[in-house]
Amino acid sequence: MKTNLKHFINGFVKENPVFVLLLGTCPTLATTTSVISALAMGLAAAAVLICSNAVISLLRKVIPDKVRIPAYIVIIAGFVTLVQMLMEAYLPSLYDMLGVYLALIVVNCIVLGRAEMFASKHGVGASILDGAGMGLGFTFSLLLMATVREVFGAGSFAGVEIPLLSDYAIPILVSPPGGFFVFGMLIAIVGKLSKKPVKAEFGCEGCPNAAVCKQSTEVAE
Repeated sequence: MKTNLKHFINGFVKENPVFVLLLGTCPTLATTTSVISALAMGLAAAAVLICSNAVISLLRKVIPDKVRIPAYIVIIAGFVTLVQMLMEAYLPSLYDMLGVYLALIVVNCIVLGRAEMFASKHGVGASILDGAGMGLGFTFSLLLMATVREVFGAGSFAGVEIPLLSDYAIPILVSPPGGFFVFGMLIAIVGKLSKKPVKAEFGCEGCPNAAVCKQSTEVAE
């Protein structure tokens, strides 16, 4: 139980996908000009993460190793299409607001990365908690960044004007250069508050070209 809870909490702090692992940068910069679009993107990605992690974990012993990446993409694309259809039917304004970035969840490195590094190696329960933790951590990061950009850049919050700040807004914060500036500042703050640097567990074990690289190294030696 403690281990599963750890998987859930990691996505918020220790392995935060945005400010620590630096994943999902494209939607982070593009959808954080307003709190509403950031929340919508975060929750959509979280839903896809949870569902795809669960299915990939269930099928991890059935999917052939040589085609696992294409199989993961097909599963993820299925859930993204479902989210798109539901959002277009019931939340058309949000669907239009997110535009192409909703479809790009298919190739979001957070979703595919958790499928390859976690869901394919762990049980369904742990994979669901990992997806929930990473998804909510992603949502929290987008909300934090969107709050800073919208409040100080547009003088509003979730589209509601803030009287004291609207006259002193800094429009550059809701532009692309301002997005990079806020992103960099938040990364610096999170890094400063962290007790020690986080080392992500990357290796050759899950790489489809690992065998070829090993052979090339042996020939060179």
